[in-house]
Amino acid sequence: MRITQGCFSFLPDLTDEQITAQVEYCLRKGWAIGIEYTDDPHPRNTYWEMWGHPMFDLRDAKGVMMELDDCRKANPQHYIRLNAFDSNRGFETVTMSFIVNRPENEPTLAMTRTDTRGRSQRYSWATRV
Repeated sequence: MRITQGCFSFLPDLTDEQITAQVEYCLRKGWAIGIEYTDDPHPRNTYWEMWGHPMFDLRDAKGVMMELDDCRKANPQHYIRLNAFDSNRGFETVTMSFIVNRPENEPTLAMTRTDTRGRSQRYSWATRV
């Protein structure tokens, strides 16, 4: 099963040329780019590890792609995503986020719903590789 989080997650994996085109779009809009990675892609895991610092002053997509290549080399079996931050409102807001690297074997999440008293439901999940 394929993890579907962020923009483009229902599409086939983006090529580096397509990723570069998205980064160029973000930079033209004045958005900063950040790179994050994790080995736990559960939807409730919002705390991915930062790769370096967000690139607030960078204006060239090649610099982002170089950082992405370094992150891929260091974390080949992790999920890696690019985040674009918009600061037009005076604070950083994630405007775009998409996965750019996946492990060879993606884990699947098996959700189980149990009905309990008073129309309540309880959920449990297990990760399978």
